[in-house]
Amino acid sequence: YRKCGGCQLQNLSYPRQLAWKQDRCQKLLGKFGKVSPILGMETPYHYRNKVQAAFAYDKRRGRIISGVYQSSTHKIVPVDSCQTEDETADRIIVSIRGLLKDFKLQAYDEDTGRGFLRHVLVKRGFSTGQVMVVLVTGTPVFTAKKHFVEKLRELHPEITTILQNVNDKRTSLVLGEREKVLYGPGYIVDELCGCRFRISAKSFYQINPVQTEVLYSKAMEFAELSGREKVLDAYCGIGTIGLVAAKHGAGQVLGVELNPDAVKDAIQNARENGMKNAWFTCGDAGAFLEEAALERERWDVVFMDPPRAGASREFLTALCACAPKRVVYISCDPETLSRDLGVLQANHYKIEQIQPVDMFPHTQHIECVVRLTRK
Repeated sequence: YRKCGGCQLQNLSYPRQLAWKQDRCQKLLGKFGKVSPILGMETPYHYRNKVQAAFAYDKRRGRIISGVYQSSTHKIVPVDSCQTEDETADRIIVSIRGLLKDFKLQAYDEDTGRGFLRHVLVKRGFSTGQVMVVLVTGTPVFTAKKHFVEKLRELHPEITTILQNVNDKRTSLVLGEREKVLYGPGYIVDELCGCRFRISAKSFYQINPVQTEVLYSKAMEFAELSGREKVLDAYCGIGTIGLVAAKHGAGQVLGVELNPDAVKDAIQNARENGMKNAWFTCGDAGAFLEEAALERERWDVVFMDPPRAGASREFLTALCACAPKRVVYISCDPETLSRDLGVLQANHYKIEQIQPVDMFPHTQHIECVVRLTRK
């Protein structure tokens, strides 16, 4: 873990990791009220259902390597297996590395912009067992494509879909714009909180499905849905929180998301789950709320799950103008959460419950769900 830098707390026993995270939440959020004891994992290993590996040619070793970028660098640390990553995904990546040699395919060179394979992304549905493999290539030309796919499926019959994503730009982004399905439907399906979710290569889905169930159950408890509420799911992604709310007592749900691929998945997810009380739209959550505030649109409950940077000041101002009765704030950074809670508290919102959840064991990341009510 010292080489990789991804698991900053792996030198601590798991109980001590939880104590460290509890203390951090207390320091940052204790001024707003009681911080409940953090909800940890029973088995805090191999929880990541999404694994991505970068590929390169190691001139010193004279072979292709795959692994993760060392923290804050573009130096690849070779990895065959990781204690946080799904074991099936790790085995598939190692097999692909071997197939490159068999098929005489080159790893991508960031300096020259030449070579074939840049990254491999594997997503696995823990509930369904479905597996997606995305081969991110520096060129659309894929020699012996059919035989490569056949061999990979022969080695790993558990794979349900394979895609080629073309990223020919000099960029640190993993996925490019162009995508081609090489085998299967081009997506996988997983189950969470009693709902089925369609997951594409580009759509966001929670990394740790075991703890996501814990997190979302707590969010629903905080929302106190009775069957009549009008609910807004801001930063909705593929509709996970919104659809769980629609299933567990919301009268009607509207989800807003900036990523158009995720919105397509959310609409399809609503269809597949037979949810007639949930709708999704593509747009910036802050701009949407500003417009809604001007039109005096009202919601009973707003779920907000912003990125690590937290919510924008414009979003929070518009949220307060819309004046929902309850806000359930799901945060992946207690520091930006503390900042945003200060704004909401100053604008007539009372912070009633703060619940940390350990979504990412062995790392310093902490997820929190907070219940706020309008005074």
